Amino acid sequence: MPSASQVRPRCFRRSARRERRALRGTPVGARPVAVLPVVGAGLVLLAAGVLAAGEILSARAARAERAQLGDGPTGAGPTGEGPRGESETFREVIVVLGYGNPGRRINAVNRWRVDVGLRSRDPRAARSLLVLAGGAVHGEISEAEHMARFARAERGYSGPLVLEDESVTTWQNVRNVLPLLEDADRIVLASDPLHSVRAEGFLRTLRPDLAARLAPAEGNRLGEQILRKPAFVVMGLEGLRRARRDGLLA
Repeated sequence: MPSASQVRPRCFRRSARRERRALRGTPVGARPVAVLPVVGAGLVLLAAGVLAAGEILSARAARAERAQLGDGPTGAGPTGEGPRGESETFREVIVVLGYGNPGRRINAVNRWRVDVGLRSRDPRAARSLLVLAGGAVHGEISEAEHMARFARAERGYSGPLVLEDESVTTWQNVRNVLPLLEDADRIVLASDPLHSVRAEGFLRTLRPDLAARLAPAEGNRLGEQILRKPAFVVMGLEGLRRARRDGLLA
């Protein structure tokens, strides 16, 4: 037969447990303090894993791009003679692909893409044309106009520049700049690696002859854009998936 203490109502037993916790200094309903450092460490490790994955996948995309394109149509650039003659006539076109830009100021992604385009130029090219592509998708000012102002005012670019400000998708970016690529010996589509890969695939679908002149963009550097790289990778992979689904990649 159970003793009197064993048949006490549950409410009395819960009250006794609360009293014992209070005597030990543990607030009622509080979790043990030791759990907090463990949770914090787990969150730090998770964040570090996400950032590391962004770096790794971005680097893989950049390597895949270089493997597919080689070092461009003339190796590292016009060294001596290009595919159409002497280096003095070697021409390149750098197309910077815009990113959605609401507001009246250029955002960080478009600033970075302009930098990618500018550092992707070959200093030995006789003529380097900078094409900024992107319409007014998310604001009153086109992505191309935002990037042009930044290139001129903030980066001191004074060379030839053309705006393509009608496109609202990457496919349209590539299609609309085709007339500007006809006379180019070297073509670069500048963005983050996976976005460049997709744009290069579109060029192969639209104009395989021009795609043979592609050279890789300098869109991946260790630690650069590290907080955004995971998002770039997710958007890039999804963009490639949709492009394959829609039959836009050759």
